[in-house]
Amino acid sequence: MDLLVKLYTLPPGPEPLPPGVTLRRALAPEAPAILPWIAARFGDGWQAEAAAALSACPARLYLAHRDDGTLLGFACHDVTARGLFGPTGVDAAARGTGIGTALLLAALRAMAADGYAYAVIGGAGPVDFYRRAVGAIPIPDSEPGLYRGLLRPPG
Repeated sequence: MDLLVKLYTLPPGPEPLPPGVTLRRALAPEAPAILPWIAARFGDGWQAEAAAALSACPARLYLAHRDDGTLLGFACHDVTARGLFGPTGVDAAARGTGIGTALLLAALRAMAADGYAYAVIGGAGPVDFYRRAVGAIPIPDSEPGLYRGLLRPPG
């Protein structure tokens, strides 16, 4: 199901992060490091959307990494459709540390700065997380949503 978020009610940021973790907008030349990491953890579809996010100027992909460069998570916005948040993912070992919330809010704040009043979280997985983090509400009759009829590789 898709969720709706009021961007004009987001709390001010930035969000606290664990020590030694940086959150920032990605740079296009980082694609060879970022895209295989996403594909290995979240699949080829999310890798494709992240590649599109990295091709925008400025990039529409935020990432979290340790000071040594180890990737921990990412969040995209305005990729498959304007006003759409996602995909986003955090490495399993880094979940529960606040990184997912920080990535979500960084991307949504960027959308608000671009003039959006609302954002759609398409095909939201952890609905309760989005409800708690940003007050997201379900959009009635939004399933299967934008991704209906999506072509997938054979196999």
